[in-house]
Amino acid sequence: MTDLFTATPGGIRLSVRVTPGGGRNAVSGMAADADGNKFLRVVVTAAPENGKANAAVVKLLAKTWKVPKSAIRVAAGATGRRKTLEITGDARQVAERINATVDEMMDGTTDGMMERQ
Repeated sequence: MTDLFTATPGGIRLSVRVTPGGGRNAVSGMAADADGNKFLRVVVTAAPENGKANAAVVKLLAKTWKVPKSAIRVAAGATGRRKTLEITGDARQVAERINATVDEMMDGTTDGMMERQ
């Protein structure tokens, strides 16, 4: 398990950095800030206005991890690029899905997890 996320009583807490207005919707990698805190990099085509980019992030991650959109909420950072997401559900299952996404990117078996149109 990576230290990309933490388990909570109701699921998982995850840090992401969103790039809105990108050329595709994709989980593009993992990175760390200057303090060593890891986060998932997400690119969405939606503009950062009226919550459109946040909705696109939720839709992409819900589809990627096969969880309902209602299970993902922006807990902090709604107006910034760095966000904390809460994903409700079985923490072990959600963690496995997140780790599978990260493992595929680290293995080079995919250039990010793109949303299929």
